[in-house]
Amino acid sequence: MSDLPFGFGSPSPDDENSPANPFAGLFGGNPQDLGAAFAQLGQMLSYEGGPVNWDLAKKIARQTVAQGGDPVPSPGQRQAIEEAVRLAEVWLDAATALPAGTSGSIAWSRAEWVEGTIDAWRALVDPVAEKVVAATADAVPAEMAAMAGPMLGMMRQLGGAMFGAQVGQGLGALAGEVVGSADVGLPLGPAGRAVLLPSGVARFGEGLAVPEDEVRVYLALRECAHQRLFAHVPWLRARLFGAVEDYARGIVVDTSMLEEAMQSVDPSNPEAIQEALSSGMFEPQDTPEQKAALARLETLLALVEGWVDSVVTSAATALPSAPALRETVRRARATGGPAEQTFATLVGLELRPRRLREAATLWGELLATRGIDGRDAIWDHAELLPTADDLDDPAGFAARDAFDLSELEGAGAPPADPEDGTGAADGTGA
Repeated sequence: MSDLPFGFGSPSPDDENSPANPFAGLFGGNPQDLGAAFAQLGQMLSYEGGPVNWDLAKKIARQTVAQGGDPVPSPGQRQAIEEAVRLAEVWLDAATALPAGTSGSIAWSRAEWVEGTIDAWRALVDPVAEKVVAATADAVPAEMAAMAGPMLGMMRQLGGAMFGAQVGQGLGALAGEVVGSADVGLPLGPAGRAVLLPSGVARFGEGLAVPEDEVRVYLALRECAHQRLFAHVPWLRARLFGAVEDYARGIVVDTSMLEEAMQSVDPSNPEAIQEALSSGMFEPQDTPEQKAALARLETLLALVEGWVDSVVTSAATALPSAPALRETVRRARATGGPAEQTFATLVGLELRPRRLREAATLWGELLATRGIDGRDAIWDHAELLPTADDLDDPAGFAARDAFDLSELEGAGAPPADPEDGTGAADGTGA
């Protein structure tokens, strides 16, 4: 779990303008610049939407990717990706019982990735940002709200711009690193379309001494495997996004910390205000409910990524460089790559790479003991999904006879609970 929940946290001691302190980026490092900063933000403050100014987020993200150069994919690159996806689907047919989940391929530039995934990010980030804003407002006692009313109103207006700027910076940085639409294990792109970024594919293969066409096919296998899973496990997306909403519902702000900070703040002193804002007084406190929701999300993401790893390993046996490419993906996860870091900043969750390796081992054990059909049938029944404890004992889970798939044939997965997004029998609890 991230130590810096979305939109909050103190600045890095080495960088007063760290992204962890979004107020510094808006107000400037010098408190005397506060008036000028407000003037510059006038247009931003006209935004009357939700807790995140998504127009600003998109603008900043696109500006970020443009700074590094963002050519539109050429016809040759689009054709190469189309061919790689077509071959990947053929190979996957022999490696999984789930049928193809794509109706075509898309070659995206980085800016197109921003545009194409922004709605999914909105669904992930808005519940967290909205609850943060509401919890902060509710935590301010009435007498303090009366004393600092104008400043609190200004903070509400600045909130959308602050969150928008942070999200835009994060997505812009992430767009320069991703290779497709499923790098963070979530369905971010359009359903039924395999997405690859030619620039991301080229960057992934740098320094590997692997032919680019092999890199492209391997990454197409991963993208198409994700598409198959989300296309044919209809409750999976709701379960993942529901865990984020559960996390958001648990956000609270320590009122005692607010009271102590507000007592020492002079509303007429810009320097004192900025110091209070950057002190962490609005940082949400972790709750047991939040930790449980993040554990569910982490386990389910690990199961998704582990299944993809297992399926792609089987499908790519004809690819000479597959072992090296697989290890490259795993090393990127183990070192906490940009995808994980950005996801942690935006949502408050850091993936534990250890879980991903164990999940891959578990699906491998299921393949060895139950075959392709038996392994993939686990996704038919949400109540059969391995738990976090099962990831600690993959062989035990694969070997035990606590369930009989034949008894559940045709039962299907229980629908997601509309109240908590986790379903009636969530097998992903910690």
